[in-house]
Amino acid sequence: MYAIVDIETTGLSPQRDKIIEIAIYIHDGTKIIDEYSTLINPEIYISEYITRINGITNQMVANAPKFYEIAKDIVNLTENRIFVAHNASFDYNFIRSEFKSLGYDFNCNKLCTVKLSRKIIPKQSSYSLGNLCNSLNIPLNNRHRASGDALATTRLFEFLLQKDESLGQQKSSKFYNIEASKISGLPEETGVYYFHNQQGDIIYIGKSKDIRSRVFAHFSNESTSRALKMANEIFDISFELTGSELIALLLESNEIKNHKPKYNRQQRRATSNSGIFTYINEYNYICFRVESIENEIPLISFNSNKEAKERLFELAEKYKLCQKLCGLYESHGACFYYQIQQCNGACIQQEPVRQYNSRAQRMISDLSMEWKDFLVIDKGRTENERSVVQVANEKYMGFGYIDIDCIQNNPENLIDSIKKYPDNKDVKQIIKSYLRQHRVEKIITPESTEFGDKISD
Repeated sequence: MYAIVDIETTGLSPQRDKIIEIAIYIHDGTKIIDEYSTLINPEIYISEYITRINGITNQMVANAPKFYEIAKDIVNLTENRIFVAHNASFDYNFIRSEFKSLGYDFNCNKLCTVKLSRKIIPKQSSYSLGNLCNSLNIPLNNRHRASGDALATTRLFEFLLQKDESLGQQKSSKFYNIEASKISGLPEETGVYYFHNQQGDIIYIGKSKDIRSRVFAHFSNESTSRALKMANEIFDISFELTGSELIALLLESNEIKNHKPKYNRQQRRATSNSGIFTYINEYNYICFRVESIENEIPLISFNSNKEAKERLFELAEKYKLCQKLCGLYESHGACFYYQIQQCNGACIQQEPVRQYNSRAQRMISDLSMEWKDFLVIDKGRTENERSVVQVANEKYMGFGYIDIDCIQNNPENLIDSIKKYPDNKDVKQIIKSYLRQHRVEKIITPESTEFGDKISD
């Protein structure tokens, strides 16, 4: 039995964003026998960017049930069934995150129709749901809504079942050379993991906020010959918990440079694929654009143009900037937001330049972080511990951990906890990018007035 799932969310991060719609089709391998669909009140704001994609507004979800109110329905529908979705890790990790916030460990065997399609119907030009449905003549109505996409995924899954009736039925106690119990025993926590070959050498190093899920994803990846070759060479797995994702990134970078694993690229960090850039237009207004990063340094970097545009939408709303001048709306005249009185007219030179640029400059200042002396305090590996990252004299000094009881509002105790690590351009980029895109517990500078506060607050 299969539970074929699709969700819509407020963004791309299971830790930061929330589910706003879910649809589940129960399938017995031959036909649909039950279906379920509902909007969900995410209890956070749905951005204009997300509404443009799926049409779901804040008003639509205002009276919808909250996740905890429909959690039992989801458990009943998916329990003892194989979880199927297009790009299954995305849907599965969001649902797991929602349940984790409720103190429940949601766990299902899962199948991904993207991976199955790559294996069963190779050489497709694209494996997105829309393009697969188009090439296979599968109806896809109500696109980017959970029910429409889930039904299209169901029809795609039926097509794949016709090609291979054994989908999801294979059972094994091993993943290549690794016992399944070894993977199931890995922590669902943040840290760095290591793959070792038969001789014990490290052949790959990675980081994850959920080590178990990430390692399982490696063994489930059959999309490239490189992934298959690496999986065949793994004979052991080790890991180091970090608590803080920032420290996981820093440790991973250092370990890759030290060990030079054969399956890690020389520069594997891809945090700088896209960025938000600024320029002055012919009327002297400060403008913004999202582009791929080449030689110019952006205000802030992202993994993709989609993530960058989503963030720019949020910032434009926060600082009441013109969508057209932010490169988010194309027109020859006034932008749409001016017509509905949500733009002051910078797009048609109606708002004074100085007034508009003042808000744009505040946005730039908010995004730009001066590289000076500071300490980053974030969560540790236990509730009673905090992690510390130090930058001093414009250099990355290293990181460490300290017990809350030892902090005593004394900066010297924090600095004494630091273990020295090499400074280089990669770790500087990691720290800058991370602090621009994520919240940490506290950042302390020499000028900070918060040193007297309790750091555990």
